[in-house]
Amino acid sequence: MRTPLVFILPVVVLTLAGVWGCRELSPDQDATAPVPDERWRDAPVGAQMGDPLPGLTEEELARFHAGAALFRRIFTPEEGLGPLFNENSCNACHTDPVDGGTGDQFLIRATTWDSVEGCDLLLDEGGDNIRQRSTPLLAAHGIHGDLIPERANAVGQFNVPFLFGLGLVEAIPEEAIVSREDPYDRRGDGITGRASRDAQGRVARFGRKGQMVSIFDFNEEAIRLEMGLTTPLHPDEVGQNRGPLPEGVDPAPNPEVDMETLALLTDFVRFLAPLPRDVPSDPLQRARVDEGERVFHEIGCTGCHVPYMETGPSPVAALDRQRIYLYSDLLLHDLGEALADACGPQAAPSELRTEMLMGLGRRHRFLHDSRAFSVSQAIEMHGGEAAPARDRFLALPLDRQDALLRFLDTL
Repeated sequence: MRTPLVFILPVVVLTLAGVWGCRELSPDQDATAPVPDERWRDAPVGAQMGDPLPGLTEEELARFHAGAALFRRIFTPEEGLGPLFNENSCNACHTDPVDGGTGDQFLIRATTWDSVEGCDLLLDEGGDNIRQRSTPLLAAHGIHGDLIPERANAVGQFNVPFLFGLGLVEAIPEEAIVSREDPYDRRGDGITGRASRDAQGRVARFGRKGQMVSIFDFNEEAIRLEMGLTTPLHPDEVGQNRGPLPEGVDPAPNPEVDMETLALLTDFVRFLAPLPRDVPSDPLQRARVDEGERVFHEIGCTGCHVPYMETGPSPVAALDRQRIYLYSDLLLHDLGEALADACGPQAAPSELRTEMLMGLGRRHRFLHDSRAFSVSQAIEMHGGEAAPARDRFLALPLDRQDALLRFLDTL
């Protein structure tokens, strides 16, 4: 018998997918590693928290601000909210430290994993997003949320991701991501990163399990599943676990949002600037941070947490051939059974896309399910491909561990 899902949600912020078990690289191999002094001069694109990217045109800025207003808009059941949903506005989740940030909610996924058949996302039963609230009209019928599908053998909870800088991440050419794949570990270093792809073969760089190709896909799914708003791409309202709805519980005509609304929300996220680095001005403290960055490279973390990538040509000047310090290779890696839960379209239960570390210093809880209370605790909890780097970190003298953690806190 299926039972309603009930979670007590702690205060959380975005995940750290860990300082993974990445290989030690010689200087000629680690071409992505800037020396500290060079990095300070070549600062990443940024602005104040929540600001748009520098260099947008007047029209792009207008779309950013129009999208920001929609991002803050609170929808009502009469306007299409629900009848099953999680929150009533985008910034109900993405609000800390500013719009585009994180929140204390979890996205709940229920899947079935089979070592032969692979991952069943249980889409026909609502496994891709277990909606936990209902409107008064639906609650009057005794329906208060989705249920965990009976066939599910793994349930995962995923905290709210930062949205800052994602337009730059989206603008990274696919070939730059694919070039780092090593699914059969031909390098012999224990790292088997591979890109997640959609049904059309496009690289899916967004989502903790590599579920989504684009910011538009991310937003459309969030509007539809997190808020229960139908779209032109998915105009049919669905009930509990994708079943039918009782008559009269959804007063708004479908689709409940139009393509322009989706496009403006997408431009708001696309044009959000990355969070600025928190670089210490005191020379002694900065030297300590530089030492920590050297440790980050020495123990091989940059094999997975690639310091930066560069965007390709873009008609948007602010996205055109820019360097983004994301600290991720955007590939799937195995983090060990201790962190295994729901599977993804191409990800086994223990596989996660390398978490981007930009903005790390603004987070207070770590790992995709917020189980870690500190960065060092998150590192200690990693296994699988992460085990070598974890062990190298734990073997460091305490002062070098501290230097590494100080560096990470500036990101």
